[in-house]
Amino acid sequence: MSAAYPWLVADVGGTNARFGTVAGPGEPVHDVRVLPVAAHAGPAAAVKAYLAGQEPGRPAPQSAAFALATALDGDLIELTNGAWSFSRSGTQAELGLRTLLCLNDFEAQALSLPKLRPEQLRPWDAPPPAAGEVATGTVMAVIGPGTGLGVGGIVRAPGRWIALPGEGGHATLAPADDFESAVLSQARREFPHVSAERFLSGIGLPVLCRSVAAVLGEGEDVSALPAEQIVARGMAGESPACVRTLDLFCALLGGFAGNVALTLGSRGGVFIGGGIVPRLGERFFRSEFRRRFEAKGRFQSYLAGIPTVLITDTLAALSGAAMALEQADA
Repeated sequence: MSAAYPWLVADVGGTNARFGTVAGPGEPVHDVRVLPVAAHAGPAAAVKAYLAGQEPGRPAPQSAAFALATALDGDLIELTNGAWSFSRSGTQAELGLRTLLCLNDFEAQALSLPKLRPEQLRPWDAPPPAAGEVATGTVMAVIGPGTGLGVGGIVRAPGRWIALPGEGGHATLAPADDFESAVLSQARREFPHVSAERFLSGIGLPVLCRSVAAVLGEGEDVSALPAEQIVARGMAGESPACVRTLDLFCALLGGFAGNVALTLGSRGGVFIGGGIVPRLGERFFRSEFRRRFEAKGRFQSYLAGIPTVLITDTLAALSGAAMALEQADA
């Protein structure tokens, strides 16, 4: 039997928690609300706030799936870039749920890929195959620069989709030229290990911008700029360091995405999620992203055949959380 309805689905990052409801079999996620993580003591408190905003008399959720921006191991769950620390079993009991699934946020993002519609996507080049056209054994990957940097994959198996969760955002970032080497060397003065997330995320953009400004050596003070202002100043051309930061962000993201594609063998496509890249608009599609994605020497032709696709819908992971419940036994 499938998990009992109604379902509560959540996508919890370091900054925001997105909630939605699935009323019954085949129904879409609806009644979506976004709540700030810092404003609530934990997921139970946030769920209660979400439910309090619904119409009176609506049936309480019976099953839930939480997509969480952290690695999962055991009953105690702690967000990597957020303040929540909670017990899985205690939260299930407090909310009176028959079923509570907890999965990595990019496991849910990966599970959303087969459900994505064309209007939720913008391909860089050729569109990816439709879900029904994906052959058994085909792998797709998803990368998401948000508060942190998520990485996941999914493979088509007979009768189901299997997610491949991981913590690829914490893999060591590799430079591709002398300028990038100098920027990474500058960042190592702050951090002994410069992971991809140290640059390619909301928490990483200020680190990248400070390092770029130091290497440029033009005396521009960007030390107090948060990620939102770095993006805004770079897009407006108001700051040489911010402009160069956005260019380097796109190039480094392309190189990293190519590494993920090679590692997973994701011939079905690499999808870019998260909240940062959609803000870049046309600048992203004019950037070095795709060239750097393919720039892998002898495997350039292998990567040239892999679609790269921007997910424009920042709520897509909620459908992946619903897919996890759909495929789970009660």
